[in-house]
Amino acid sequence: MQTEHRRAEMSPVPACLSFGLVLGTLVCAPVVSADIDLTRLRRLDRVIETAIQEGVMPGAVIVVGHAGEIVYERAFGARSIGTGADGTAEEMTLDTVFDLASLTKVIATTTSIMQLVERGRVRLGDRVADYLPGFDNYGKGPITLVHLLTHTSGLAPDLPLEEVFEGSETGLGRTFVQVPVAEAGERFVYSDLNFMLLAHIVERVSGQSFDRFAQEHLFSPLGMVETWFNPPVALRERIAPTERCAALAWPCGDPEAPMLRGRVHDPTARRMGGVAGHAGLFSTARDLARFCAMLIAGGAYEGGQLLTPLSVARMTTVSTPSHLSDKRGLGWDIDSRFSSNRGDLFSVGSYGHTGFTGTSLWLDPESETFVIFLSSRLHPLGTGDVRALRGEVATLVASALHD
Repeated sequence: MQTEHRRAEMSPVPACLSFGLVLGTLVCAPVVSADIDLTRLRRLDRVIETAIQEGVMPGAVIVVGHAGEIVYERAFGARSIGTGADGTAEEMTLDTVFDLASLTKVIATTTSIMQLVERGRVRLGDRVADYLPGFDNYGKGPITLVHLLTHTSGLAPDLPLEEVFEGSETGLGRTFVQVPVAEAGERFVYSDLNFMLLAHIVERVSGQSFDRFAQEHLFSPLGMVETWFNPPVALRERIAPTERCAALAWPCGDPEAPMLRGRVHDPTARRMGGVAGHAGLFSTARDLARFCAMLIAGGAYEGGQLLTPLSVARMTTVSTPSHLSDKRGLGWDIDSRFSSNRGDLFSVGSYGHTGFTGTSLWLDPESETFVIFLSSRLHPLGTGDVRALRGEVATLVASALHD
């Protein structure tokens, strides 16, 4: 049965998207790129198909952009295994909507904060407590926005997942009573709490809900028309499911619980109503290509400038203290214990991020290349592991580049 659903949906190579047209009307334009080996690039087919056969994930969508063109775009395997109305599997398609998990941090949250920085509404060195009064108890007073963006705040990785709560403000209140596990700037501790707080700062400063701000100032300008928090029910059939889980439960896996499909997998974001700074965003590969194209172009897109080139450079330059071995930009990963999705060949000047559900972005401005890897590796039983695969994909893409 599985073999029947490993057939890939693929755009012709040369592909029909250019970076400029990704941000505008879709028309076909042949890829002419002397500095990429398309034969090497097609080795991705075998690698992904083998991973599906080995049960690493049920399916995936891979998009590679290079030098102004989409040079590889393909859907593999199954979007869903036995969760359709008739209990049959559903084939993966290029327009599949994925739970992006922690990609939310860099796509929605970091970008929103940098837009507010550009407008003079916040400063990176400002204390969190300046925007969220009452946060500064238990020694949290020195924590700044830079500490949140670089995961050097000293806050714990997450709220206690065994403690059920409901509501965004309740979740925020629980961060206020957290006792730091380290002093600000002392250690790198990857923490969802950092980006939960940043989203609330966006709300307090802008006067808009976080999802509304991101929609109005980021997704709509870029034409990311299939990117949302809490995606519409009408799109459920195109959304890649994750696991069976009750509404506020953790861990997932109860065989009697409904399959999460269009409802965020992350338990803290779920308990906060699906809108949070650390998780909750859903999107498609083609929408993410628009976002990556904007970053490669230094914040420019067809019709405007979402961020200035200096903002993009600031986000993607090492901003962690020099004594730390984990090198992070603002939001973005550069060279840390979590950057295996860079692969073995992209330089440390490149940057990216991963998502717990099996998603990944990696961008190399030097070669004008980006790699989008989207899977629902948790489906159906929460056992898939794509960490090594994401790095292998990035290495294969980099190996196809010529000087």
